[in-house]
Amino acid sequence: MGIPTVKREKQHYLINTLHSLLYEFSEEQKNDCVIIIFIAEVTSLHSFPREIQSGVLEVISPPASYYPDLSNLKQTFGDSEDRVRWRTKQNLDYSFLMLYAQPKGTLYLQLEDDIIAKPDYIQRIKNFAAEQSQEWMILEFSQLGFIGKLFKSEDLPLIVEFFLMFYKDKPIDWLIDHLLWVKVCNPEKDAIHCEKEKAKLRIRAKPSLFQHVGTYSSLAGKIQNLKDKDFGKNVLHKAHNNPPAKVDTSLRIYQKYTLEKVYKGKDYLWASAPVAGDYISFTFLNPLKVEKYFFRSGNMEHPGDKLFNTTVEVINVFNSNISLYGPSFIFYLGAFENGIAEGSINQSIGKIQAIRLSVNSDSPVWAILSEVSMLIKEI
Repeated sequence: MGIPTVKREKQHYLINTLHSLLYEFSEEQKNDCVIIIFIAEVTSLHSFPREIQSGVLEVISPPASYYPDLSNLKQTFGDSEDRVRWRTKQNLDYSFLMLYAQPKGTLYLQLEDDIIAKPDYIQRIKNFAAEQSQEWMILEFSQLGFIGKLFKSEDLPLIVEFFLMFYKDKPIDWLIDHLLWVKVCNPEKDAIHCEKEKAKLRIRAKPSLFQHVGTYSSLAGKIQNLKDKDFGKNVLHKAHNNPPAKVDTSLRIYQKYTLEKVYKGKDYLWASAPVAGDYISFTFLNPLKVEKYFFRSGNMEHPGDKLFNTTVEVINVFNSNISLYGPSFIFYLGAFENGIAEGSINQSIGKIQAIRLSVNSDSPVWAILSEVSMLIKEI
């Protein structure tokens, strides 16, 4: 996957885009995918040290010598000098990124830095590609611009060669359409025949797997409210059949997004920024043997609203006189990492009376709890 990103004047979207792309990423998918970020400001990726170290994320930036002189470009299609320079550099950025990515895998997915993705986008892309019986050049997973375009890596050198021949002349989404015309359209036949032939190489998947969320373009001063109507609604929480429990929290809940709703799988919890000492507790109506736990913070629309420096603790039935709200919870199970806390519970602990999430430091952001799962041991 390739993501070109440049600094915007008013708002940055890259970190939220990466949170969305890595949301529910399985270990198998981490071993199968590489996200390559074409970026100048490397320091902004401190949120993903593990992904960078493991190779899931790569960060690249071309040398200044890669770019030709972009002044005095010919103005075409009524575009301003700034816009012509912006789109010309963008063509060169995409070309560099594609050539770098070409040997990394068999398929290349072109994305942008201001999107959100469906949680299962990787598997759905693989399935759709595997279903194609005819030769294709582009599989489209968004109807907008150059977002969600899948190419075979073996085709990238040809595509980039075409881009570099005409990078000064037209925007990149126009150039890819011209490339298809060159490959399959017969000048002796009409436009309808041409469109039919191009459609054989450019296949659209529905519903869309990526949605554009940015408002401020990388072109200074440009506002763009583009939305993909085929994307549909985001799934912002996930339901599980949890055992009966009394739930409680010290967090300051926002509107209707309560702890009860996320525990019952009806909605997600949303609260203003947690502070040290805040807690979320689940007290079972009857002590239970719990095999596994899973908590997810953040969701697709607000992937950065996660729980940070938050631990998972339990109190078992032998220590039920311990206060739920004091510092003396008896067993430490784990902590949230990149928005998720999960694990198995040692059965020697015995039956569990309560599970608590404890916030250990002030958070700079609001918090969402979008998934709660307690797997009970069958007797």
